[in-house]
Amino acid sequence: MLIVMHHHATAEEIKAVQAAVTALGFRSEPIPGKERTAIGVLGNQGYVDDGTILELPGVLEVIHVSKPYKLVSRDFHPAASEVRVGEVVLGNGLAPVVMAGPCSIESEEQIVTAARLVKSAGAQILRGGAFKPRTGPHSFQGLGIEGLKYLRAAGNEVDMPVVTEVMRIGQLDAVCQYADLVQIGARNMQNFELLKEVGKLDRPILLKRGMSATLEEFLAAAEYILAEGNSQVVLCERGIRTFETATRNTLDLSIVPLVRELSHLPIVVDPSHATGKRSLVPVMAKSALVAGAHGLMIEVHPTPETALCDGAQSLTGEGFADLMDQIRRLLPVLETC
Repeated sequence: MLIVMHHHATAEEIKAVQAAVTALGFRSEPIPGKERTAIGVLGNQGYVDDGTILELPGVLEVIHVSKPYKLVSRDFHPAASEVRVGEVVLGNGLAPVVMAGPCSIESEEQIVTAARLVKSAGAQILRGGAFKPRTGPHSFQGLGIEGLKYLRAAGNEVDMPVVTEVMRIGQLDAVCQYADLVQIGARNMQNFELLKEVGKLDRPILLKRGMSATLEEFLAAAEYILAEGNSQVVLCERGIRTFETATRNTLDLSIVPLVRELSHLPIVVDPSHATGKRSLVPVMAKSALVAGAHGLMIEVHPTPETALCDGAQSLTGEGFADLMDQIRRLLPVLETC
């Protein structure tokens, strides 16, 4: 439920409405706007009788929101949100942000070389995995804390914020010590205890869509984070599992304009994990921007043929530089759309 106040409502009237919401056994969330304040009602599992609320001074109207996600929706937050990662900002009307780097950090030399490559090509955020959730237990699982240190050092050298994945609550302290943007991977999208914990952080979160998650489930997962107080969330479409086997996953670009319609959170696209094929990454990356993505996450490796993880979908430094040049030429066209 969303309570919309008159533009002339006083602070005392707003507090009185919040008190009434608390008396009903629910939690209130003030949402200040340019012209008026709204109050989100959280905790109700069904319809709430709004009779007493409507009679309170300063109340303009009550809107019943049936979605399982409220704080994430534009019903509660009509204006698009911006998310800051260091000095980099993602949001509507801003140039798309590109996160790039290897799937997995393999050595100090490898991540530093990758950082220099993606920085020189124009990427704004350095990515690299230190803790790797792999399908098989015998695959390379990442360098752990050592990898985090290498990632941070590489980011510092090229003056780029860094993003890396956390897999469990016990890794949070270490990841937050080194990363500017904390990633929740597709396999953990519905790890609700982990979502609650990152919701308590003073750190932006990149939330990837689960491999079989519906849009509603995706946004509901983001709601867990916002409900704990952290509104700095970036959504990431990375492909979903379908009957198609020609590509690693099926890239659902329709979700990009849908998310922008339903939610105020920015959304980026990961065409590398979505397609699993190096040759498809550039065209799907550009398609994602045409669809309205606020940014991209691209896998780049100095020598993909020797990569310990996802080499087949990783661009070379030269290939990434060429893609970034294509994106720069595409931007003026996007601005006119």
